[in-house]
Amino acid sequence: MSTPPRVAAHLRSVGDAAASVLHRGPDAVYVDVAGRCVGVVGTRATAVPCALRTTLDLLPDVVSASVRGGVLHFDDTPLVVGRVVDVTVPRLPMRGTPGPVDVAALVGRGGGLTPYGDDVLCGWLAVTRAAGVPTPAVDEAVRALAPTTTLLSATLLECAMAGEAVPAFNAWLAGTGPVEDVERIGHTSGRGLVEGARLALSGLERVAA
Repeated sequence: MSTPPRVAAHLRSVGDAAASVLHRGPDAVYVDVAGRCVGVVGTRATAVPCALRTTLDLLPDVVSASVRGGVLHFDDTPLVVGRVVDVTVPRLPMRGTPGPVDVAALVGRGGGLTPYGDDVLCGWLAVTRAAGVPTPAVDEAVRALAPTTTLLSATLLECAMAGEAVPAFNAWLAGTGPVEDVERIGHTSGRGLVEGARLALSGLERVAA
């Protein structure tokens, strides 16, 4: 079992806490841990930056969840984290102003666990973090509207503001993976991430190393 450092830190910070199941399926389970969505994903699911990663092709049925001693439990099974994984976006030496984004028109727009508008914002935010460009006004607007979308989506928006993204997106930004790998994520999530990333990049230019 592996997970990003901030997920492990969040679990430790809550100690013992109830965790309500938000979504359960054979590939991914998402739970509410103290107001933050924590996922557990199998090998066929996208390794979102708020999830524990397993080596299971199919996850077992889950009835209940809880946190005990900083360890997430599914029913009575502890999900012990053995290592941490880096989910931070690659550093992109860039200058300029990111292409404009309308937060109010995007947050919560669309259906599913991660509405399309939120995916667009995640891509936009992740690129600004990679470029080292502060976006305080956008961040404030996202935080204000986050309660109006799903908890998973709100958590992923917070991850993007912290400079965290899924592996395929990070590889694409770094130039080590194809955009098609990103676009294949979910039904429309990957396309949303790419749209937001390209919107941000439209106002930025690379700086020679």
